[in-house]
Amino acid sequence: MKTRTFAAVALTCVAASAARAQTFATNDPVLRRIWTIGMDSSRTYDLAQALTDSIGPRLTGTPQQKAGNDWLVATYKSWGVDARNEQYGTWRGWRRGVTHVDLVSPRVRSLEGTTLAWSPGTKGAVQAPAVVLPDVQSAAEFERWLPNAKGKYVLISMAQPTCRPDTAWAASATPESYARMKEERAKASAAWQARILRTAAPGDSTFGLANRNLPLRLERAGARGVITNLWSQGWGVDKIFNARTTTIPTLDLSCEDYGLVFRLAERNQGPVLRVDAESQALGEVPVFNTIAEIRGSEKPDEYVMLSAHFDSWDGGSGATDNGTGTVTMMEAMRILKQVYPHPKRTILVGHWSGEEQGLVGSRAFAADHPEIVKGLQALFNQDNGTGRIVNISATGLVNAGGNYANWLARLPAELTRGLNISFPGMPGGGGSDYASFICYGAPAFNLGSLPFDYFTYTWHTNRDSFDKIVFDDLKSNATMTAMLVYLASEDPTTVPRDRRIMPDAPNGAPQDWPPCQTPPRKSSEWTR
Repeated sequence: MKTRTFAAVALTCVAASAARAQTFATNDPVLRRIWTIGMDSSRTYDLAQALTDSIGPRLTGTPQQKAGNDWLVATYKSWGVDARNEQYGTWRGWRRGVTHVDLVSPRVRSLEGTTLAWSPGTKGAVQAPAVVLPDVQSAAEFERWLPNAKGKYVLISMAQPTCRPDTAWAASATPESYARMKEERAKASAAWQARILRTAAPGDSTFGLANRNLPLRLERAGARGVITNLWSQGWGVDKIFNARTTTIPTLDLSCEDYGLVFRLAERNQGPVLRVDAESQALGEVPVFNTIAEIRGSEKPDEYVMLSAHFDSWDGGSGATDNGTGTVTMMEAMRILKQVYPHPKRTILVGHWSGEEQGLVGSRAFAADHPEIVKGLQALFNQDNGTGRIVNISATGLVNAGGNYANWLARLPAELTRGLNISFPGMPGGGGSDYASFICYGAPAFNLGSLPFDYFTYTWHTNRDSFDKIVFDDLKSNATMTAMLVYLASEDPTTVPRDRRIMPDAPNGAPQDWPPCQTPPRKSSEWTR
């Protein structure tokens, strides 16, 4: 009865969908129905709004992430899709509270700033002078200076000479002025790195090690807090990562406000900050991947997967990293449940935790479910922002191009226009969760999108919010993904796993890649 109803509904929609898209290569009623639901009855706006505005950021180990996991399960079940939260370990639990940073001397100004992820709070408002990391000539001189950090907020980042984006300089400055600014900025950056290196403790021989351990040394010296700025080179945008301090707050100030405090301190004009930062350490807490499933009717032990990481940094609301990928996979699954409720192969969706800590959730899933990795027909992952999908690689699978070409040939031209396809591509790609499956030889593909200034304005920044989402492209991405999953499920052939040789890997297979190594199962095993 379900099949007859589905077929009748599908056929009645052919004429309506054809009015919207005249470029289908086939008359497949399922593809046409996917187009109609995906483009005319999209739920992407509602899903994205609830995820980013109401649940908000989903830092691994926070109550917001667990609330998000539960929301995913409830949403899928409301669509009639089986879903579960699958624990893979524990992580450093943390709850963010409010952060207020004010300049109180030599004048009063509320500053744009926040504590970094997992930072301790202040236990009330704490007022103290701000000082710049000194320009010492040796590590011994820095050790002699360290007692001066006691009771002070210490600024440890370079102050940018300009907080205007380079695009603004290129558009409005003279070529000579623009070139001079870039030269001065490069010199200032090199000088600051040298300053950090001269503070290095024994063993911290690189800038990275010295910079990473500096906050801990200031903490031990009795500083009130550590002040940083990692500018994205866009208007008012700052990269937000994790704190290393355990008893005092680490705070990020905006490019503009950091520069203000830095200049006041550098010129001995007496800046005093008042910081009121709330946070709560929650100890080791369970962390989960959320898995949803439509069981296969003919080949239930073969799988087609939708994949997107669910966690985010929490300076913004995780809209394009990776709320958009999350919503793409949710919407594709919603469409497939309506249009293709009895797939040939089992359809799974994985919403991964801990991607920002090294693909931890997806690595754990792949390690815990060798039967799924073995039976994987195809995995489609989306992670890099809100733009329409334009890049697909066969990730080094030398004979997978035939399957993929057959799938793409059946899509409407509206979805494949401008698509760049790389066959066979290379089996690299440790930057997102598909790498957790590639390293085992499974056919996993990343659906790369147009950037929309992703790396400048939204990636890991305090501006990664709902308003940055481009819904026309998000609808197209969900529709394309649903079509690819349907076609991969129906494909009469299995995607071959023959791989391009990797000369530096044992037997040409990159089994020693970090994604295939044993994932950390608790935060104490995480090398930060």
